[in-house]
Amino acid sequence: MDLHLTGRTAVVTGASRGIGAAIAEVLAEERCDLHLAARSGPVLEETAERLRSAHHIKVNTHVVDLRDPKDLVALAASTADADILVNNAGDIRGGTIDTIDEETWRQGWDLKVYGYVNLTRLLYAQMKRRGKGVVVNIIGNAGERVDSRYLAGSTGNAALMAFSRALGGNSLADGIRVVGVNPGPVATERMVTHLKNAALSSLADESRYAELTAHYPLGRPAEPREIADLVAFLASDRSGYTSGAVFTVDGGASSSTSLY
Repeated sequence: MDLHLTGRTAVVTGASRGIGAAIAEVLAEERCDLHLAARSGPVLEETAERLRSAHHIKVNTHVVDLRDPKDLVALAASTADADILVNNAGDIRGGTIDTIDEETWRQGWDLKVYGYVNLTRLLYAQMKRRGKGVVVNIIGNAGERVDSRYLAGSTGNAALMAFSRALGGNSLADGIRVVGVNPGPVATERMVTHLKNAALSSLADESRYAELTAHYPLGRPAEPREIADLVAFLASDRSGYTSGAVFTVDGGASSSTSLY
């Protein structure tokens, strides 16, 4: 399916690896020019060079910390041509109410919750002046399948779900669409590392980490590409009547209510 993204420009945060890198890959295949942002400069440039060579598109890199207001303003100023914003950067640590201190809570929210909100504010204003644009927020299903052991993340994701729905509910009046995507477990490098550590702890053998996903839908986590393909579709005019909605990609886990 041709998504008609040729010649458009997208900003993707957290783009050096994982879901962000997969999103950049799919958009590049659709001939979309890219602004890739992340904190890891060498890895980010390696990703950018691979996409330039493979797809012959423009790829600019931006080494930024989305917790830093100055970095946010600089990123927005250098991406004023963006038609699409994909907010993806963020890692909120797990923990219960008695194990997460204020500094840890704020660090996670400053990057993911306020990072998404503030970058959207800046780029939304630029999109509004041009009368067109799309914002896709990569959130996470913990916002609907809440977990007291991931309290800061569940609360932050729920806030971003509400943000996406509330802003997207009226954004078409400005020519802008705002949507969210809630991935469940995804087979990224970070998740595999987490699973290996868990397997070492519970099974005394990190190589058995795949056994810990046997209870997942289809017996596996999602592949990054399965998230990225949806993002590309939502960012395209093929999804032109879609705004104020959040799409969950977790194999049905959030809709499973059985206690057994």
